Amino acid sequence: MTPPESPSAAMTAPWFSDRTIAQNRTRLGIPQDLDPATLPDFPSRDLNGESRDPADQIAPPGLLVRPGDAPISYFFGIRMEKELDSLVGRYESALFAANAASQPVEVRLPEAGESVATTENKSRPASTELAVVSTPALEAASQLKQDWPDLLATEAYGEARRRWLDVRDALWDEFPLDRPFAQTEIRAMWLDRGSIVRAGSRAGLARLFDNMQTAGINTVFLETLNAGFPIYPSQVAPQQNPLTQGWDPLADAVELAHERNMDLHAWLWIFAAGNLRHNAILAQSDEFLGPSLTANPDWVGYDQAGSPIPLGQTKPFYDPANRELRDYLLRLEAEIITNYDVDGLQLDYIRYPFQDPSDERTYGYGTAARQAFRRQTGVDPIYLTPLVDPWLPRGERDRLHDLWQAWNDFRIEQVTSFVAETSELVRRERPDITLSVAVFAMSEEERLLKIQQDWNTWAEEGLVDWIVLMSYAQDANRFSELITPWVVDQSYDSTLVIPGLRLLNMPVPVMIDQLQTLRDMPATGYALFATDNLDRRLQGILNTTQGQHESLIPQKTPYATASERYQALQREWNWLLTNGLITLQPRLAERWVMEVNAVGASLDALANNPDAATAAAVQLQVQALQRSIGAGLTLDITTTPEYRLGTWKNRLEAINRFLAYGAQR
Repeated sequence: MTPPESPSAAMTAPWFSDRTIAQNRTRLGIPQDLDPATLPDFPSRDLNGESRDPADQIAPPGLLVRPGDAPISYFFGIRMEKELDSLVGRYESALFAANAASQPVEVRLPEAGESVATTENKSRPASTELAVVSTPALEAASQLKQDWPDLLATEAYGEARRRWLDVRDALWDEFPLDRPFAQTEIRAMWLDRGSIVRAGSRAGLARLFDNMQTAGINTVFLETLNAGFPIYPSQVAPQQNPLTQGWDPLADAVELAHERNMDLHAWLWIFAAGNLRHNAILAQSDEFLGPSLTANPDWVGYDQAGSPIPLGQTKPFYDPANRELRDYLLRLEAEIITNYDVDGLQLDYIRYPFQDPSDERTYGYGTAARQAFRRQTGVDPIYLTPLVDPWLPRGERDRLHDLWQAWNDFRIEQVTSFVAETSELVRRERPDITLSVAVFAMSEEERLLKIQQDWNTWAEEGLVDWIVLMSYAQDANRFSELITPWVVDQSYDSTLVIPGLRLLNMPVPVMIDQLQTLRDMPATGYALFATDNLDRRLQGILNTTQGQHESLIPQKTPYATASERYQALQREWNWLLTNGLITLQPRLAERWVMEVNAVGASLDALANNPDAATAAAVQLQVQALQRSIGAGLTLDITTTPEYRLGTWKNRLEAINRFLAYGAQR
């Protein structure tokens, strides 16, 4: 079929219904003769002037328990009990790690006279003066678990709620925040443009890096391209950010990070070209779409109504299908990685704006995209709709559905192909640096429909090194729901998944609880948003619990990191053995200890003599130990044995992921 040269020609295609198009455009308030290549002034905020951009939202609590006498349903009671068990498990994880910090690395059975607890000799050794085997919070949790069925059966809902909240708060209060208990991990933090501007100079920026170093942060994502403005003097972009002119924060940040043995990654807005909020700071009007779009109006993307900024949002986006725009972004990336000694590149806004296809609020109708899709299919996508008229004949409905799916696939491919081009650029010019993407922890189906972000494919194909999840939630329960599908249920070989937490308005106990949640999963680290929220109290707590960063950077030394993480496991097992909290079958005890120490010796040798082939062999050892965890072993602890055994398997899986990452790098 000859591609139509105009929208009106597209409407003559035999599978289109003029009635459907007219009805949909009338319902949406779109003029029938609107040319989407124009720039009408459509509102981007709600009636109160507030942004409704889903990208700004934080997931609500997964389990909100309030005081009072409201009934507790059967299923809600189960959820409350399960969440309490998980919190006890997280608390014990931190407590065991803190108590085991001074234990020797090599696991050993107690000497004669202080025999290990076995199925034939199940007695706890007397030498427990330095070990905290129980705490008031654990005892209260254990009692509540015992009383829980009766509380619900007798409908004592007020007491059940009160005791549940009291136990939760007590566990939070008794987390060992006075001692180190964190494992070796990637600890990243986003250093936002606002903080950079407020720092104002190298000296001011140095104070921010000092604070992050004190908090144990080893990797910094520096906001380098924001709202179309680079923070550095660029030879590619039309204009440096006016608030950093006369200064090169990127050059200073690289030096400041390296002086503190920290990695510095340049964090870039890719397809978001401007920001109404930033306009206000620069005394620009809402009509200003950013410096690049102002200079190149053909690069603009539009929603289905012809607006460059979707309703309720604050950012205009580029048209990812525009070849000139893509080349411009690649030149910016090349300028950064070749002119600055950065350790990584992070792609943010690597997507289309949020859309709601169910309400026919869609995006991606830039001139280049429409022309390219029309060349491929003979159809201008502006006349397609996700909601096909049910009164049309079946064959026509199917064809329109297929066309809409083809249009969505086309947009997905624009994003994925740009990631692939960036990956090729980085591997060619700076294969030593880390390529990451900041993405949403949404279901794959939802992401593909609403923002066309197919990061699963990027991870599976090895296009990127890290998937950094913007998994922002208000409690550990919802945080766990967001990251479990990607951290626990899936593995992407050598691509690491790094969950992110948003610190704004987050109480410290909730933050600690979320950090422990991911540490009990096979996660290799975390990212905190953002430096602006790193206050003195939080800085002090992070310093105490994970130490001041001054040693290895996990992504630079993955084998040494795997060895250090395994040593922490060995210390924990030693502490549990010493205090009689592990019960072993006598015939398996010596064999188990021998296997545990053999894995430790192999990891230590690999750390001292890095080699990809050796790493593969060590992975097999770790996997064998992972499969045997729990065989002939029982635990005398407050939480369920399944939680503790699952945590150990997860920590071994994280070690395996560092080994795979090291072999690939």
